[in-house]
Amino acid sequence: MHERAFCSRVGECVRQEKSKRLCSPMHTFSIVARDPKTGEIGVAVQSHWFSVGVSVPWAEAGVGAVATQSFVDPSYGPKGLDLMRSGKSAPESLKELIAADSGEAVRQVAMVDAEGRVGVHTGKRCIECAGHQTGDGYSVQANLMLNDRVPAAMAEAFEEAQGDLAERMMMALEAAQEVGGDIRGKQSAAMIVVKAKSSGKPWVDRVVDLRVEDHPEPLKELRRLLKLARAYNHMNAGDAAMEKNDVARAVDEYSAAMKLAGDNLEIAFWSAFTMAVKGKVDEAVPIFRKVFAKDKNWVEVLKRLPRAGLIPDNDLGRALLLRILKMSGVS
Repeated sequence: MHERAFCSRVGECVRQEKSKRLCSPMHTFSIVARDPKTGEIGVAVQSHWFSVGVSVPWAEAGVGAVATQSFVDPSYGPKGLDLMRSGKSAPESLKELIAADSGEAVRQVAMVDAEGRVGVHTGKRCIECAGHQTGDGYSVQANLMLNDRVPAAMAEAFEEAQGDLAERMMMALEAAQEVGGDIRGKQSAAMIVVKAKSSGKPWVDRVVDLRVEDHPEPLKELRRLLKLARAYNHMNAGDAAMEKNDVARAVDEYSAAMKLAGDNLEIAFWSAFTMAVKGKVDEAVPIFRKVFAKDKNWVEVLKRLPRAGLIPDNDLGRALLLRILKMSGVS
């Protein structure tokens, strides 16, 4: 259905700033939260709607997080962050946006700021079962659920969960699904976690940034991706340790990455490569052997690295390459 016709039909979406508000029926359950120990801020969501991560979750390091859902107006995300960045609390920011929205009756929005203050709104025309529950530094909210147990289940799971913020939010989402979840079923999910303070580089400040666009089991897929993201974080930490010549720390980080990633040859290959160019060839070769045995294309990848400048294109570099290949039992 055309967006204008749909908005007219629900009777709540209006023009704003000479452009149409988006009002996709993104009914869902979500959580916004701040970790009091680390100061990390996050938002996580699941919905029976394609690509929920495009519109519902918003977060910025040192500022806050927003979940905007139900008949969603995505502008609550950037506008809410702008207001919190200007110094307003999450409750103040949300109150200002709600006051300016003639479609607020069909909105469900939650915000948490960098100090853990929470604001949440469930419009009176959000489709049942709809509701929210807040706690210390977090809010959980849901609409169009199978039953009215979802917010309480999410809150309990989040408060009782152990681990970092991403893990605790993941547990909250899983608890929602366990008690019934979205009455329509499930399709997509997303999670964003940002650091406590902004570095001025948003791409550095994102601790977790995952989206499951379309999947029969979006939360299971989100958990799998979260595990893989942790593996790559360990790999990056290993690279950082190598840059400081802390080889022991690097090896520990690479080992943790490979343990989490399982059969991920990408992580294994680059971990081994980094160790080899830092003089730890003996430690790297067993990893190379496993990679090459599973996929010989990685032998060709290794051979192409000197011309890319990743292995010195000189006698020493060629000697290193030949040593790796020989010890790995390939040519």
